[in-house]
Amino acid sequence: MELKGAKILVTGGSSGIGKETAKLLIEKGAKVLITGRDISKLKSVAQNIGAIALDFDISKTETIEAKTKEAIQLLGGIDVLVNNAGIGGDFTTLDEVTAEDFQNVFTTNVFNLALLTKEVSSYFKEQMNGTIINIGSTASLKGFARGTVYAGSKFALRGMTQCWQAELRKFNVRVTLVCPSEVTTAFGNEERKERKEESNKLNSYDIADTIVHVIEKRDRGFVPEVTVWATNPF
Repeated sequence: MELKGAKILVTGGSSGIGKETAKLLIEKGAKVLITGRDISKLKSVAQNIGAIALDFDISKTETIEAKTKEAIQLLGGIDVLVNNAGIGGDFTTLDEVTAEDFQNVFTTNVFNLALLTKEVSSYFKEQMNGTIINIGSTASLKGFARGTVYAGSKFALRGMTQCWQAELRKFNVRVTLVCPSEVTTAFGNEERKERKEESNKLNSYDIADTIVHVIEKRDRGFVPEVTVWATNPF
């Protein structure tokens, strides 16, 4: 699709992959709205990169419908949804895991992501066009020790992505799952501070660049799933 003039919603856009994706999309002429929980940080980032900021905490189920509609109204429509907002939670062993652990992570990574996408998909179906990018993880593809909750949520996202592909393809809506290996972002940091880059790990640009290429692919086709690994993991 042509990015110039495209109206794009990027959740979790105040740092990391979301911020870098929004920045690249804006550089290509798109109109981008970013969401986040820290409104002061969100507004600062939005001002720096030329985005629209919306105080929107994806973990609050009761606000999903209204906030999604507000985002689309501020954009003046919507062409692309980038589901980037997500949390890691506590990486516990099976004998330590609790129902609360599942509730906290799945509410953001699965339940409310799906509810937000439900709202957006109604616009896409009506206009017979749209693109949904879900940010998964290599944890969407293979589990790991202490990953019961987090990997479980990302496996669920992969499953939902495949369901949406089957449901929405006939409406000319493209749905892609992007699965990065470890990226040096603020993910998992309670203070939300970006980690320093490491030569053997991906950075936010690597994933943002992939997302932009997937969106830019002409509408005749789409990429169902793409995995991005660091070239030198050792």
